[in-house]
Amino acid sequence: MSDVAVLILAAGASRRMQGRDKLLEEIDGTPLLRRQTLRALGLGCEVLVALPSAPHPRYDALAGLDVVVVPVADAAEGMNASLRAGLAALPAQTKAVMLLLADMPDLTQDDLQTVLQAVDVKTDTLIWRATTSGGAMGHPVVFRASLFDDLKSLSGDSGASDVVKTYAKRTQLVALPANHARTDLDTPEAWENWRAARRPT
Repeated sequence: MSDVAVLILAAGASRRMQGRDKLLEEIDGTPLLRRQTLRALGLGCEVLVALPSAPHPRYDALAGLDVVVVPVADAAEGMNASLRAGLAALPAQTKAVMLLLADMPDLTQDDLQTVLQAVDVKTDTLIWRATTSGGAMGHPVVFRASLFDDLKSLSGDSGASDVVKTYAKRTQLVALPANHARTDLDTPEAWENWRAARRPT
Protein backbone atom coordinates (compact mmCIF):
# COMPACT_ATOMS: atom_id res chain seq x y z
CA MET A 1 0.00 0.00 0.00
CA SER A 2 1.94 3.00 -1.26
CA ASP A 3 -0.25 5.42 0.68
CA VAL A 4 0.75 3.85 4.02
CA ALA A 5 4.21 4.69 5.35
CA VAL A 6 6.22 2.97 8.06
CA LEU A 7 7.92 5.10 10.73
CA ILE A 8 10.51 3.20 12.74
CA LEU A 9 11.22 4.84 16.09
CA ALA A 10 14.93 4.31 16.74
CA ALA A 11 16.19 7.46 18.46
CA GLY A 12 16.09 6.21 22.06
CA ALA A 13 19.19 6.13 24.24
CA SER A 14 19.27 2.45 25.39
CA ARG A 15 19.76 3.70 28.96
CA ARG A 16 19.14 0.30 30.54
CA MET A 17 21.70 -1.57 28.44
CA GLN A 18 24.75 -0.80 30.63
CA GLY A 19 26.68 0.95 27.85
CA ARG A 20 25.55 -1.29 24.99
CA ASP A 21 23.18 -0.22 22.22
CA LYS A 22 20.20 -2.57 22.06
CA LEU A 23 19.48 -1.61 18.45
CA LEU A 24 22.97 -2.68 17.40
CA GLU A 25 22.77 -6.05 19.16
CA GLU A 26 23.18 -8.72 16.49
CA ILE A 27 20.68 -11.44 15.67
CA ASP A 28 21.97 -14.07 13.26
CA GLY A 29 24.77 -11.68 12.34
CA THR A 30 22.55 -8.65 11.63
CA PRO A 31 22.06 -5.62 13.92
CA LEU A 32 18.50 -5.50 15.25
CA LEU A 33 17.86 -2.06 13.71
CA ARG A 34 18.85 -3.26 10.23
CA ARG A 35 16.82 -6.45 10.69
CA GLN A 36 13.68 -4.50 11.60
CA THR A 37 14.20 -2.05 8.77
CA LEU A 38 14.59 -4.82 6.18
CA ARG A 39 11.32 -6.33 7.35
CA ALA A 40 9.58 -2.98 7.00
CA LEU A 41 11.04 -2.51 3.51
CA GLY A 42 9.59 -5.88 2.55
CA LEU A 43 6.10 -4.35 2.81
CA GLY A 44 6.69 -2.17 -0.24
CA CYS A 45 5.92 1.01 1.72
CA GLU A 46 7.89 4.20 2.20
CA VAL A 47 10.06 3.60 5.28
CA LEU A 48 11.31 6.37 7.53
CA VAL A 49 13.69 5.80 10.45
CA ALA A 50 13.93 8.30 13.30
CA LEU A 51 17.50 8.35 14.63
CA PRO A 52 19.55 10.45 17.07
CA SER A 53 21.44 13.29 15.45
CA ALA A 54 24.54 12.26 13.51
CA PRO A 55 27.20 11.13 14.01
CA HIS A 56 25.85 7.95 15.55
CA PRO A 57 26.69 4.26 14.92
CA ARG A 58 23.05 3.50 14.08
CA TYR A 59 23.47 5.28 10.75
CA ASP A 60 26.04 2.65 9.73
CA ALA A 61 23.50 -0.11 10.48
CA LEU A 62 21.26 1.31 7.74
CA ALA A 63 23.98 1.69 5.10
CA GLY A 64 22.72 0.96 1.60
CA LEU A 65 19.05 0.67 2.55
CA ASP A 66 16.40 2.67 0.67
CA VAL A 67 15.00 4.52 3.66
CA VAL A 68 14.45 8.12 4.69
CA VAL A 69 16.58 8.85 7.75
CA VAL A 70 15.00 11.42 10.06
CA PRO A 71 17.48 12.95 12.55
CA VAL A 72 15.81 13.87 15.85
CA ALA A 73 17.68 16.81 17.35
CA ASP A 74 15.70 16.74 20.59
CA ALA A 75 15.68 12.94 20.98
CA ALA A 76 16.52 13.29 24.69
CA GLU A 77 12.96 14.56 25.23
CA GLY A 78 11.61 11.08 24.60
CA MET A 79 9.59 9.14 22.06
CA ASN A 80 7.27 11.96 21.10
CA ALA A 81 10.14 14.04 19.71
CA SER A 82 10.72 11.18 17.26
CA LEU A 83 7.00 11.05 16.49
CA ARG A 84 6.85 14.73 15.64
CA ALA A 85 9.98 14.65 13.48
CA GLY A 86 8.91 11.51 11.65
CA LEU A 87 5.39 12.73 10.95
CA ALA A 88 6.73 16.02 9.63
CA ALA A 89 8.86 14.07 7.13
CA LEU A 90 6.03 11.94 5.71
CA PRO A 91 5.10 12.32 2.04
CA ALA A 92 2.10 14.61 1.55
CA GLN A 93 -0.08 11.84 0.12
CA THR A 94 0.33 9.53 3.13
CA LYS A 95 -3.06 8.24 4.28
CA ALA A 96 -1.83 6.29 7.30
CA VAL A 97 1.41 5.56 9.14
CA MET A 98 2.56 2.40 10.85
CA LEU A 99 4.54 3.17 13.99
CA LEU A 100 7.10 0.43 14.50
CA LEU A 101 9.32 0.22 17.57
CA ALA A 102 12.83 -0.83 16.60
CA ASP A 103 13.50 -3.00 19.67
CA MET A 104 10.91 -5.77 19.12
CA PRO A 105 12.82 -8.76 17.70
CA ASP A 106 9.92 -11.24 17.57
CA LEU A 107 8.01 -9.23 14.99
CA THR A 108 8.30 -10.88 11.57
CA GLN A 109 7.61 -9.50 8.12
CA ASP A 110 4.48 -11.67 8.08
CA ASP A 111 3.34 -9.97 11.30
CA LEU A 112 3.82 -6.54 9.78
CA GLN A 113 1.99 -7.66 6.64
CA THR A 114 -0.92 -8.96 8.74
CA VAL A 115 -1.35 -5.55 10.37
CA LEU A 116 -0.93 -3.70 7.08
CA GLN A 117 -3.54 -5.85 5.35
CA ALA A 118 -6.08 -4.97 8.04
CA VAL A 119 -5.81 -1.26 7.19
CA ASP A 120 -8.78 0.07 5.23
CA VAL A 121 -8.98 3.84 5.04
CA LYS A 122 -12.47 3.63 3.50
CA THR A 123 -13.95 2.60 6.84
CA ASP A 124 -14.46 4.78 9.93
CA THR A 125 -11.62 3.01 11.77
CA LEU A 126 -8.86 5.40 12.84
CA ILE A 127 -6.34 3.06 14.48
CA TRP A 128 -5.24 -0.51 13.77
CA ARG A 129 -3.33 -2.06 16.67
CA ALA A 130 -1.50 -5.35 16.97
CA THR A 131 -2.14 -7.59 19.97
CA THR A 132 -0.69 -10.80 21.32
CA SER A 133 -2.49 -14.05 20.60
CA GLY A 134 -4.14 -13.61 24.00
CA GLY A 135 -5.40 -10.11 23.22
CA ALA A 136 -2.86 -7.96 25.12
CA MET A 137 -2.26 -4.63 23.41
CA GLY A 138 1.02 -4.27 21.57
CA HIS A 139 2.81 -3.01 18.47
CA PRO A 140 2.93 -2.00 15.67
CA VAL A 141 0.11 0.53 15.58
CA VAL A 142 -1.25 2.21 12.44
CA PHE A 143 -2.82 5.70 12.58
CA ARG A 144 -4.88 7.37 9.89
CA ALA A 145 -3.73 10.74 8.59
CA SER A 146 -6.65 12.47 10.32
CA LEU A 147 -4.87 11.76 13.63
CA PHE A 148 -1.49 13.17 12.62
CA ASP A 149 -2.18 16.56 14.21
CA ASP A 150 -3.14 14.85 17.46
CA LEU A 151 0.14 12.92 17.40
CA LYS A 152 2.19 16.00 16.57
CA SER A 153 0.80 17.77 19.65
CA LEU A 154 2.30 15.19 22.03
CA SER A 155 5.44 15.81 24.07
CA GLY A 156 7.59 13.82 26.48
CA ASP A 157 8.08 10.07 26.43
CA SER A 158 4.50 8.81 26.69
CA GLY A 159 4.32 7.72 23.07
CA ALA A 160 0.92 7.77 21.39
CA SER A 161 -0.95 6.26 24.35
CA ASP A 162 -3.12 9.35 24.91
CA VAL A 163 -4.29 9.33 21.30
CA VAL A 164 -4.91 5.58 21.44
CA LYS A 165 -7.07 6.00 24.56
CA THR A 166 -9.04 8.85 23.02
CA TYR A 167 -9.99 6.82 19.95
CA ALA A 168 -10.31 3.39 21.56
CA LYS A 169 -13.81 2.92 20.13
CA ARG A 170 -12.52 3.47 16.60
CA THR A 171 -9.64 1.03 16.91
CA GLN A 172 -9.41 -2.35 15.21
CA LEU A 173 -7.31 -4.95 16.98
CA VAL A 174 -5.16 -7.32 14.94
CA ALA A 175 -3.95 -10.48 16.69
CA LEU A 176 -0.40 -11.66 16.02
CA PRO A 177 1.13 -15.01 17.06
CA ALA A 178 2.25 -15.70 20.62
CA ASN A 179 3.83 -12.63 22.27
CA HIS A 180 5.25 -11.11 19.06
CA ALA A 181 3.42 -7.81 19.61
CA ARG A 182 4.86 -7.28 23.10
CA THR A 183 8.40 -8.69 23.24
CA ASP A 184 10.93 -5.89 23.62
CA LEU A 185 14.50 -6.20 24.85
CA ASP A 186 15.70 -3.29 26.98
CA THR A 187 18.35 -4.86 29.24
CA PRO A 188 21.33 -7.21 28.83
CA GLU A 189 19.44 -9.78 30.92
CA ALA A 190 16.43 -9.63 28.61
CA TRP A 191 18.71 -10.17 25.62
CA GLU A 192 20.41 -13.10 27.34
CA ASN A 193 17.11 -14.77 28.16
CA TRP A 194 15.71 -14.19 24.66
CA ARG A 195 18.81 -15.62 23.00
CA ALA A 196 18.78 -18.62 25.33
CA ALA A 197 15.17 -19.34 24.41
CA ARG A 198 16.09 -19.35 20.70
CA ARG A 199 18.88 -21.90 21.06
CA PRO A 200 18.07 -25.43 19.94
CA THR A 201 17.51 -27.76 22.88
